[in-house]
Amino acid sequence: MGKYNLPVAYHDLEWWERREVREQYVSEQSQLCMFCGVDLYTRPKQTRRINWKLFPPNFLKHPIHLQHCHKTGLTEGAVHAYCNAVMWQYYGR
Repeated sequence: MGKYNLPVAYHDLEWWERREVREQYVSEQSQLCMFCGVDLYTRPKQTRRINWKLFPPNFLKHPIHLQHCHKTGLTEGAVHAYCNAVMWQYYGR
């Protein structure tokens, strides 16, 4: 069991806590992306076109992102950066 009682309020976390929460999700998800199910340390299958102009310049700096619900503010899991972009651009998540 990890340090954090997941899910947690994303916006209440400091940057280093977000990293710890992301790492805990990676461990608890057996290193699989919560969105596509592919190993987080490999490149996911890119089936959707992404308009990268919609995202901040450093969006791809980290290959694994901590996904959170924009409505509740609660963390949902660890995802590939690409999957995070798909979730936001196509599903509003």
